[in-house]
Amino acid sequence: MAKPQVGIQLYTLRDQTENDFLGTIKKVAEIGYSVVEFAGYFGTPAKELKKVLDDTGLKAPSAHIGLNWEDPSKRESELAAQIEYAQEIGLSYIVTPYAPLPENPTMADVDQFVSVIEKAAQQVTAAGLKYGYHNHAFEFKQVEGKAVIDHLLERVPADLLFAEFDLGWVHMGGQKPVDYINKYAGRVPLAHFKDFGDGRSDTEIGRGVVDFDSVLAVSEQAGILYYIVEQEQFEGSSLDSAAISLEFFKQRGII
Repeated sequence: MAKPQVGIQLYTLRDQTENDFLGTIKKVAEIGYSVVEFAGYFGTPAKELKKVLDDTGLKAPSAHIGLNWEDPSKRESELAAQIEYAQEIGLSYIVTPYAPLPENPTMADVDQFVSVIEKAAQQVTAAGLKYGYHNHAFEFKQVEGKAVIDHLLERVPADLLFAEFDLGWVHMGGQKPVDYINKYAGRVPLAHFKDFGDGRSDTEIGRGVVDFDSVLAVSEQAGILYYIVEQEQFEGSSLDSAAISLEFFKQRGII
């Protein structure tokens, strides 16, 4: 099996990308990452973005694409436009990064959540791409004795929906990341590496409390293809933090 490749979710560098999107992608390559995952394109024409990816040698397997939860009548057409762009730049995976569940979800909320995700999954899959969902902590709330994320993954077939488990949020949801990787082995092509330090503040990979090493021990067997770094809060430069996180993987011989 091929060794997983290390990438970065560009939301991590949003303070940079909003000012110089293409230049930031070049800096990611200079730092030593081999993969990027998008979170918006800042109006960049697909051909221009594809050229930068080709010039830097970066792989771009995936993008986080939000669904229109406020106006369902626009959801399908907006997703169709995103699918077309994804195809132009050569993506393989489209990931929904978030769903607005209430503080205390009911089974009716779960049913609605599953229905929306399944319909999006059908649309993306029909276009020849693969579709996934990225969790936060709230999807681990129990509804009728089962975590919301398990309701979703059990009810939407694996050929329509994969899991992009965010290992940090799995931890914050009260679960062991390795348990969820093992439970859904073969269905997790992408995994988010997010580390947490004090409270709910995240930090560079390896500087917090999340147990990544147990995941690394089973990741190839579980079919993970990409490790995607994500961080939202910084003491200094987001680019410096990205470089620090990359060291975690270098120290373990992954890069």
